[in-house]
Amino acid sequence: MITPDVKEIMDRFRLPGMKILMFAFKEDNPDHPYLPHTYNEKCVVYTGTHDNNTVRGWFEKEASQEERQRLFRYLGREVPVDEVSWEMIRLAMLSAARWVILPMQDVLGLGEEARMNKPSVPLGNWEWRLLRRQISDHVPESLRAITGESGRS
Repeated sequence: MITPDVKEIMDRFRLPGMKILMFAFKEDNPDHPYLPHTYNEKCVVYTGTHDNNTVRGWFEKEASQEERQRLFRYLGREVPVDEVSWEMIRLAMLSAARWVILPMQDVLGLGEEARMNKPSVPLGNWEWRLLRRQISDHVPESLRAITGESGRS
């Protein structure tokens, strides 16, 4: 929760707000503060963080049917599970946010098995590692394309 005193400190020190894209579809609210069309330039958008599931893991295991339907409505089409990470990346990159941070697990379209951390769970955290063989030729090409399309190059 961002309380008024936190907002005041953020404004005073010009600290950017933090937007977690996968939170945008929790409720049916067209003005939800995590929906990309509500962002201003003074924020950082993440598809998710180290404490969240991956986008694919969220979509497959955690998102309710209603959340998936809200995502599809926002995208203007239904997307298969193997495209959901890149659709969320596209939303983040096309937003007004000054900065975009993409966990590599989302860039690779990995599922729950690649989750970095589960808060309050003492074992099994921080074990995922990026392996060179996981980066296929399409990854840099796709990142280059979306960076150019979004004007972030």
